[in-house]
Amino acid sequence: MKKHRLDPLLRPKSVAVVGASKRPDSVGEWALRNLGKGAYTGRIYPVNPRYDEIQNHRCYATLSELPEVPDLVIFAVGDHRLEAALDDAIAAGVPAAVIQSTLVLDDDSDPPLKVRVQKKIKDAGMLACGANGMGYYNVRDHVWTCGFDSAMHAAPGNVTLISHSGAGMSGIIDCEERLRINLAVSAGNELSTTMDEYLDFALELPETRVVGLFLETARNPDGFRSALEKAARRRIPIVALKVGRTEKSAQLTVSHTGAMAGDDATYAALFDRYGVQRARDQDEFTAMLILFAELHPVGAGGLVSIHDSGGERQLLVDLADDADVPLTELCEDTVKKLTEVIDPELPAINPLDAWSRGGPDASQKMTRGLTLMLQDPGAALGVVIHDRGPFGKIYPNYLTYMQRARAESGKPVALVSATQGSGCDDAVVTSTHAGFPVLDGVSRFLKGVNALFAYRDFLLRGHSEFAEPDSKIVEYWQSRLRSGETLSELDSLTLLSEFGVATSSSFAAVDEDSVLAAATRCAYPVVLKTAKKGLLHKSDQGGVIVGIADEEQLRQMYALMRGRLGDDVLVAAVVDPGVEMILGLKRDAQFGPVVLLGFGGVLAETISDVQFAIPPFDADHARRCLGRLKLKPLFAGVRGAPAVNTDAFCALAAKFSVMAHALRDVLAEVDVNPVIVNEGGAIAVDALVVGRDRREDGRAET
Repeated sequence: MKKHRLDPLLRPKSVAVVGASKRPDSVGEWALRNLGKGAYTGRIYPVNPRYDEIQNHRCYATLSELPEVPDLVIFAVGDHRLEAALDDAIAAGVPAAVIQSTLVLDDDSDPPLKVRVQKKIKDAGMLACGANGMGYYNVRDHVWTCGFDSAMHAAPGNVTLISHSGAGMSGIIDCEERLRINLAVSAGNELSTTMDEYLDFALELPETRVVGLFLETARNPDGFRSALEKAARRRIPIVALKVGRTEKSAQLTVSHTGAMAGDDATYAALFDRYGVQRARDQDEFTAMLILFAELHPVGAGGLVSIHDSGGERQLLVDLADDADVPLTELCEDTVKKLTEVIDPELPAINPLDAWSRGGPDASQKMTRGLTLMLQDPGAALGVVIHDRGPFGKIYPNYLTYMQRARAESGKPVALVSATQGSGCDDAVVTSTHAGFPVLDGVSRFLKGVNALFAYRDFLLRGHSEFAEPDSKIVEYWQSRLRSGETLSELDSLTLLSEFGVATSSSFAAVDEDSVLAAATRCAYPVVLKTAKKGLLHKSDQGGVIVGIADEEQLRQMYALMRGRLGDDVLVAAVVDPGVEMILGLKRDAQFGPVVLLGFGGVLAETISDVQFAIPPFDADHARRCLGRLKLKPLFAGVRGAPAVNTDAFCALAAKFSVMAHALRDVLAEVDVNPVIVNEGGAIAVDALVVGRDRREDGRAET
């Protein structure tokens, strides 16, 4: 394998344990013991002036007495001794460290210990895992640095787990033998080494089939995005358990690690962009990792399932609908063959209840039934759903169903218990590692199947190509917006138009003559809008009058408006009615511009039926976003209304996203509402663009 920047930290040739101890169950004892437990092949140096020897290793009084500078030091000392120990390591030139303590002192000075330690580490250019973590397990390279009780893990493994939560790591890998771990990292506070760097390392490991992220925040947003892009490019699926989804949870995240949790909508858009599959809890998280590790990839089609219970078969239909997992509609040939196999009172459908009368040939019927369904051209994946036997055990013939069915169909298959089973049953673990996963609970299995299918579909997406906008147009609007200027509506629409976004014809006017001239250019009927400076929400102040039919009515309406809101107005063409949509841009503190698209007009303020996407994106990506909207049936027309041209809106949204990306450093906020989508196309009729004052943060223009 080629060298990686994190090699001194994750693949050290020598390790010193500062604070190594003989005290049972201490961090110093376990840190040393786990190096042996993991079969570490490098040189080990316990450091503690109280001992001459620990666990058959010579013990040294200080780091300076070691015969060499170790690649890695594991600190197994309390926070009151940590800073001095770190100073010794930096003075010795140690390139990497594992810090598991919290870096909190009751009688601390200012700046606090964590700030002092982080500065020293960064100034020294040291790689550090932690603090406030549980170290890591590089199982494939036999380096275990955790200072706590550990289960056994066999090398090399095929699943990487990177977790901001220490318990979120150990609580999974030490309790779930079905997961074969090659690398597990408790990243903690990430004093110098961040999650994206561990992810980049894991993507270079040849055995890595899937990576799980227990994620609080991305402390290096650009690096995180680059790592996700690398995973997508290498077709290695990522499963994320992202905490901080609600405001209250985000506040707890801050108190836990001192991190910004980030806007969850942005993370959802980021995950969608790079095919990251999201779990809601640790059960779903684990199930997804097992399925990706042992079954990925899956082909086209849906799920087929076989049962020994009619009620559980019906329940599967309901749960699959909840999980948005497609069930295969069996072809006529499959149905005919099934009818010849199962008892005549059973319907030959998917899901299939293949158990009625029992008898000596019941297992053969189950095996044949599953095989026939998997051979159906519409089947991508099969599952045997049975209850566990006494004491949580599985019957050997369940495994036979799977093995024979896959042998004859060539398609993946899993065994799922209808209720909770056990991940420690030897038969369960052996079967799972042989490529026949045995999982617990139908709902979490279906969430895993949904993730498998979603990632399969993600890999089928074509590569997006984006035309570069005119550089002169980009430069002009960058110069306008970098001071933080809020554009007028006319200028906002002009900006959109220059980037290819269709906008309604609008003209500025300052007196009656220019108002009438503008109306002639638009052609009646027209819309009259106030252009009073500083008035951003015109409709709330009676600043928009729609459907003015002729010159006389226009004179009257202009006189009325100028008396209340001033001379300056816009005259715009009336757009044929349709579905009102919204396009917007918000600026995420971590990842920059994020595009919002969904239903607009009054719906934008009442039901908030919107999706988020990372720019730039193409029309196909916009179409996928629209497919997730709750009110999408409106596009097909209701109560006699015609269907609207969503393709035109998707093309418009794609051009908007290119604009958002080109001006990403100078845009603070954009609101295009409404975008009218009708039979003929899509057109933006109102817009607000707010520049981002770059002088506030002192950063240079990109």
